[in-house]
Amino acid sequence: MNGHVDGHIADALSRPALVRLDSRTLCLRFETMKVASALEAVRHLLECGTIEHGDTLVDSSSGIYAHALALACHRYGLHCHIIASTTVDRTLRTQLEILGATVEPMPPSASLKLDQSRRVERVREILRDRPRYHWMRQYHDDVHYRGYRPIADLVRSHVDCSRLSVVGGVGTGASTGALATFLRETDPSVELVGVQPFDSVTFGSEHVHDPEIIIAGIGSSIPFGNVDHTLYDTVHWFGFDAALAGSVALLREHAVFAGLSAGAAYLAARWEQRLDPDRHVVVLAPDTGHRYVDAAYSRHAEAPLAAELRPLQIKKLAEMGLPWSRMHWDRAGAPPNAAVEAVRAAS
Repeated sequence: MNGHVDGHIADALSRPALVRLDSRTLCLRFETMKVASALEAVRHLLECGTIEHGDTLVDSSSGIYAHALALACHRYGLHCHIIASTTVDRTLRTQLEILGATVEPMPPSASLKLDQSRRVERVREILRDRPRYHWMRQYHDDVHYRGYRPIADLVRSHVDCSRLSVVGGVGTGASTGALATFLRETDPSVELVGVQPFDSVTFGSEHVHDPEIIIAGIGSSIPFGNVDHTLYDTVHWFGFDAALAGSVALLREHAVFAGLSAGAAYLAARWEQRLDPDRHVVVLAPDTGHRYVDAAYSRHAEAPLAAELRPLQIKKLAEMGLPWSRMHWDRAGAPPNAAVEAVRAAS
């Protein structure tokens, strides 16, 4: 049997499994999606001389990026220092420590907003004391777009991009924003559908509070500099119940065990295809469902049926509400509380 042999596990994890859900829907299923961006970002920074072997890379993370950066540092012989969110569980922390990363957990916080703000402030303190440390700035540096070019090429080789929608969590903007940017180089009509939780400033949902929100990584309580709002055609906002319904449906119907953001993206993709049955859809599943078992999947029996849910179609941000809202964004700029100058991908 002929097969590709990788020199490091990070190289293998940077490539998604392509799973065809139906004739017009493809799922990009990652174990840890941000490995793709972290690996290429670190390689590029080494090549440019911005960092050197033996340096320490530092950043804040709620989980996926911490694992990705630790793997990239292990791959390239660098030290890693993670300011860990309260959402980083014992399993991940143990892996990070064995990989050689310094893990600095933040104390329990009353809110994710306070947790996120504290983490960023702690990174700034570390940089003041240790000038040789390099802050990866996953929330602000467009270097993180670069690693998604090969994935865009992979999508292009399997999907008709002339009528394509890419659907996935917004997060830092690197994954969905980069895929759309690179796909539009040959097919400008590619549509980008962003998935957000409520309680996020990124696309103006901070006024709607979901008491059970644990969809870590796809929203933010602070402005992100590398989210280019003008790339997005449509935005879906999800609460916990709807995201769980999508995750359970994705597992039950296609045996894909993924995180809550993937479940939300799956619901959004099904709705977009219902509105335009001729479109091809690519759904991003950025991580596995393991860290959501206790807080989410264990409650599968009480999850609403995905087929019975439909989004509230809104025209203004003030109209949105739980459990699921949808709005034509039409490639508009950032809402007021997310107004950080957007950046586009590095070419």
